[in-house]
Amino acid sequence: MRKRNKLLLGVAALSVLLFLDAASRDEIARLNHLMGWKVGQTLADVGAGEGEIGIAAAAVVGPGGKVYLTELDERKKKALQETVSKKGLKNVVVVQGAEKQTNLPDGCCDEIVMRRVYHHFTAPTDMDASLLRSLKPAGELAVIDFPPRKWLSLSDPVKGVPANRGGHGIPLKILIEEMTAAGFTVDKVVNDWPEDSYCVLFRKPAVSTP
Repeated sequence: MRKRNKLLLGVAALSVLLFLDAASRDEIARLNHLMGWKVGQTLADVGAGEGEIGIAAAAVVGPGGKVYLTELDERKKKALQETVSKKGLKNVVVVQGAEKQTNLPDGCCDEIVMRRVYHHFTAPTDMDASLLRSLKPAGELAVIDFPPRKWLSLSDPVKGVPANRGGHGIPLKILIEEMTAAGFTVDKVVNDWPEDSYCVLFRKPAVSTP
């Protein structure tokens, strides 16, 4: 087993992700190592899709922790609810997403993850402010996304997003500008993420003391 795999999610988390291919498991494990998920934490997977990240995180945080899965698409949300019920995940809550806010409780999360979701935001200023509110002081936000891809912009254009995206995707520079304008600081930038993507780890400032 490669050294990096020893840093992965552990038997419990991997057991709920056996239906994924090795590349997907490896990406989630790398994300876990980057963020340092811990027992008892509260995490959110915003724009969860099929919920792979959140399900893995739920196994890591354990019964004393909590994971929110948010999804805007009603069909995907229903599928998430069915998956959570089928797997008996008592520490996972499915939340209806929204265009301009996370719909998460204020100050609820130690960590938030968004994988290839940000470039779909039609109201990024509102969503960024909502993400900041949803985190605890000093909480972390990992944004995985990719630069605009010409072929994808032509075959699958994203409607309603700001013009500065340059197509389907978002330039790293624009993402950082928008997130820092919202009040986040940049902790780390990883440029060699799978599928020609990048991952940026942002942090909400800790509460300042008088």
